[in-house]
Amino acid sequence: MPLYEFRCAADCGPFERSFPMADVPRSVPCPGCEDDAARLVSSPRLGHGSSPVMKLLDATKRSAHEPAVVAGPPPRAATGRSAVTNNPLHRRLPRP
Repeated sequence: MPLYEFRCAADCGPFERSFPMADVPRSVPCPGCEDDAARLVSSPRLGHGSSPVMKLLDATKRSAHEPAVVAGPPPRAATGRSAVTNNPLHRRLPRP
């Protein structure tokens, strides 16, 4: 549901409420003083489709419905061992 911005006549400041688009009232009671607060005309909050955050959110949503399928463990190095991390914090992890 979209957010709508309202402002009280007693200068309590603007506040937002969420309503279905078909049922948006022209005024609602102010949460501060209980007077009628009129609905304001404000700009829509559109996301930045090219930002890294939006790309991450889209990838996260997509992975919930289209998870990556793994056929097996990652390939081993030429020595026959798995890749070893050099991070000193990994030494504290429990070993199997």
